[in-house]
Amino acid sequence: MPSSGDQWPDWPEMTAETGELDPENIKIKEEIVALYGEAALRKSWLAVCERLKILTDEIATKGTGIIPELAYDDVFKLNDEEKQRLRDVGCFVVRGLIPEKTASDWFQDLNTYVEENKASINGWPAEAPFLLSLYWSRTQMEARTHPRAMALHQALNEFWHDDDDAGKSFAEPLVYADACRIRPPGVPFRGLGPHIDAGSLARWADADYRKVYEKIWNGKPSEYDPYDLTVRKNADPAFFPGGSHSHVLRLWQGWTALTSAGVHEGSLMLFPEVKTSIAYVLLRPFFKPPVNKDEILDAKKWTFDAEGPWFPGVWKYKSQELGPDAFPHLRLKECLVHIPKVNPGDTVWWHCDMCHAVEIEHSGDGFSSVAYVAATPTTKINSAYVKRQLEAFLSGSSPEDFSDGCNESALKGYPGNNIILNGDMGRKAIGFAV
Repeated sequence: MPSSGDQWPDWPEMTAETGELDPENIKIKEEIVALYGEAALRKSWLAVCERLKILTDEIATKGTGIIPELAYDDVFKLNDEEKQRLRDVGCFVVRGLIPEKTASDWFQDLNTYVEENKASINGWPAEAPFLLSLYWSRTQMEARTHPRAMALHQALNEFWHDDDDAGKSFAEPLVYADACRIRPPGVPFRGLGPHIDAGSLARWADADYRKVYEKIWNGKPSEYDPYDLTVRKNADPAFFPGGSHSHVLRLWQGWTALTSAGVHEGSLMLFPEVKTSIAYVLLRPFFKPPVNKDEILDAKKWTFDAEGPWFPGVWKYKSQELGPDAFPHLRLKECLVHIPKVNPGDTVWWHCDMCHAVEIEHSGDGFSSVAYVAATPTTKINSAYVKRQLEAFLSGSSPEDFSDGCNESALKGYPGNNIILNGDMGRKAIGFAV
């Protein structure tokens, strides 16, 4: 762990004995081997593990300091080299997206709204929810459609490219309605250990999703571009529909801070690299570790395995999970780093293939509150979802990806539909024809 005195949290480790051993998993592996060959997969495995030696040394040394921080206005002044640095790390903090007073007022409004409707609002954990199944509050809608937010979303989407869309019309942001959080201090929460969103087994099983990572499968992982939307826009993260899988591709997942939160205050942890780490996760099911634990980090000692059904950390209806024993070359105990302290109005962004987790402990003094607001591009699949989502917005019901919410239109103080900022851009992003 990167902070002195930290102990690795007691998140559950994953083993083949506790894994999902569906015989269909073997067929998926056999398909990939048939397409690309054992030699190419071995070549990638060795190259990726070798690259991870350098990357994990750097992350372990720098800790939180490896995560870039920049002011909102500076995002729009970045040169190509600076943009590439952000791509390489795959995560960063943008300070001052929303004025601190505005963000603090948003929190007070949200907190009052929740308190007045506590008996009706569901969430997680069920016995004392603070990850709230709430989607259409004024705070959330204004955070999603604030002019400064939408401008940032577009700029971040433009970090990607699409060979079919040289003008980057895909970068025009859409609104994806997600939940919010008001986490009190002193309540441990183990529900969000190290994981990667945007599907799990789908990355191997869905033909379009699998093709996103073709350079990794064919022995050329250094040529893989994690910011290429050309094929990815057609991939289906909900190939296996489940409560953990979004139908929408969010290029950048994001937190908008409504309160301050620092280390050990229920904050976020990130593995600050995406290109090599996702390659390692994808290749891992094809290799068995050596019996001698002293040789665990020697990639050459691992045995090729095209016949075993275990995909470490994969349950098809849940997000991809990770742990230090199942994914040793990631050195998660040293390299899953805390984000810097954030203040109201700051935002944190991470690539959709990035490993992340939420701290178990919140040992601070006050609430730690965030709105989950992502940078969501305009794609055919996303646009279709947003049109369906609009119906939920207009009725005050839960959006398609979230079935556990209440009828928000019946809540005290329900703000109705006239809460979209940014004029026609905001209305278009939420799905209205303009």
